[in-house]
Amino acid sequence: MSTWHALYYPIKEGSEEIVKELFRNSGRPNFEITGPDGQVVGKLLATMAFVGTGVAIRVIEVEGPLPVVAAHMSRQPEVREFERQLEEHLTEGRDMVTPEGARAFFQKAGMENVLNRRAPGAAAA
Repeated sequence: MSTWHALYYPIKEGSEEIVKELFRNSGRPNFEITGPDGQVVGKLLATMAFVGTGVAIRVIEVEGPLPVVAAHMSRQPEVREFERQLEEHLTEGRDMVTPEGARAFFQKAGMENVLNRRAPGAAAA
């Protein structure tokens, strides 16, 4: 079963258009999440990004435990490059280079999904 998670990025006001482009142009990470033994332990299923005044939100749908997802993301070159470019537009610094730093960021910036309601018969997007 998949779960949805959101990440909150406080961004500097005035950088919204740049941040929108960074999200739009970010590369695609490996969708299969592997454990230390190389076995597939989860998948990245979907990503959405929202940018408003002073804030960006990334919403991800995943299969697998969130700490493993965070560690996986920290190892992806596309994610590292996106996070490197995004850094100067954030109001707070964070470490997305190491698995431990990524997990800490996910814990601090993570938002819990409390509702995912669909109309009867509506397919998942």
